[in-house]
Amino acid sequence: MSSAGQTAAINFTLVIAISAKVSATIDTTLGIHGELPQFMSTSFQIAEWSGNYFGTDTAAREATLNKLGAQHIRMQPVSQGVPMVANTGSASDWDFTMLDQMVQPILTTSDHSPEFQVATAPAWMCDSSGQFDVAHHLDDFAAYAANLVRYYNKGGFDWGGTHFQSPSSHAIAWWGIFNEPDYNGITPQQYVAIYNALVPAMLKVDPTIKLSALEFSGSTLGTGYSSDPEIYLPPFFAPASAGGVNTQVDVVSNHFYSSCNQTDTDIDLFDTVPAYAAVETYIYQQIATRPDLAGTPVWTTENNVNADYQASNGMSTCNPGQVFVTDSRGTSAFFAAWRPYVFSQLGKAGNQALYHWAYDGDQQYGEVDTNGNPYLSYWVDDALRFYFPSTPSSPSASILSVTSTDTTTIELLATRNSDGSTIVMVANHAVNSPGDNNGPGAPRTVTIDVSSLGSFKSESILVIDASTNAATGPAAASLSTTSPIPVSLQGYGVAFIALKP
Repeated sequence: MSSAGQTAAINFTLVIAISAKVSATIDTTLGIHGELPQFMSTSFQIAEWSGNYFGTDTAAREATLNKLGAQHIRMQPVSQGVPMVANTGSASDWDFTMLDQMVQPILTTSDHSPEFQVATAPAWMCDSSGQFDVAHHLDDFAAYAANLVRYYNKGGFDWGGTHFQSPSSHAIAWWGIFNEPDYNGITPQQYVAIYNALVPAMLKVDPTIKLSALEFSGSTLGTGYSSDPEIYLPPFFAPASAGGVNTQVDVVSNHFYSSCNQTDTDIDLFDTVPAYAAVETYIYQQIATRPDLAGTPVWTTENNVNADYQASNGMSTCNPGQVFVTDSRGTSAFFAAWRPYVFSQLGKAGNQALYHWAYDGDQQYGEVDTNGNPYLSYWVDDALRFYFPSTPSSPSASILSVTSTDTTTIELLATRNSDGSTIVMVANHAVNSPGDNNGPGAPRTVTIDVSSLGSFKSESILVIDASTNAATGPAAASLSTTSPIPVSLQGYGVAFIALKP
């Protein structure tokens, strides 16, 4: 500055921020008529390679799982976790040992209401390639599923002179029918036949159970592949008189992974999220073609960054020409941006449950490691459950309208609870460099105008990012600023602002 020949200088910091404004108006175009009835959950695969997670440290590990507040925890027995091992008529045909070492502790945790996925048929019902032989064993599969319901819900069953019965007093209300039929050699028409056979047999044993249909993995529209939802779903939702589903459907479930290739960049993975929200919309469009299924919710019962796993020769299963590399974006700061982005986009599209795959595992998959120690992913999911509760005792929040000067690198979700409190989530998925693979993310500052919401007695913020201690988790801090509220994230991460009247 200069005046009358005199000069003066002052240093200042220029902050270029994204401007966002939260309205008091409910956006009825989002979620389910403006509501966010999306709960968080997790999953266990039960097989010889997954081991006995609960082991001798059962109480401590159950406590860690309980804190997560997962609803209808999903259990997927495969391989040696499948309890029917033969069909000779002798008692040795059934062995629940491996299955129940996981199922019984899960029944005592959280809401005591897990989902049992009848993921695959016993090996003796499969062909030489390991695929279920629908033509010859459909009735056998239905009888097997009915015995599972008897075992857990109706006092057990007798086989070969032996009585088989769950030792738990907790019954299993939720049952999923088959796992990813579109990727496991089952045509759409065969899946309809499987569903229409198993469900009535199971309901005959226990008419109170709830059923999850499809559990399919097609996550991209328009590919033309057999897993394309536009190819796989219409036969299921065809009129019952034209070969479609003709029995009870309580929820339609699907699976979403952003990649099956560790070499995909961070941008590649983030770009899949809106595309998958479009799949969610398409599923609801299919449900709407069947008036008798009106109101059926959609759940995402498997979700994680990368679906790949190591083959027996050390190579990638999805990409056999590549050596398998663990994709640590499932537990790094990348996850703290990606999962909240997924939660928001899917919730706005009407998704009503989001399941982590899987609870215990390595840095690619787990919320906790095999010793029960939390990863960063555990705290991300815990925060989403805490700030956006949707339980029988906690009504779904309303989704508020939000405007922002940046909708490409920042995901915003604002909700108002029945007590008048408001939650604003800011997820920073800005990529630092186009070629980044598990990069640091780029810094972003967002100023959030909440003036239209009125006054609040307390304001707090909780941040999860690369600086968060995975052992102890994040801690909320009080906010002393008034509207607009500045939020700065130095890279990939998420911030939750809680405003209480």
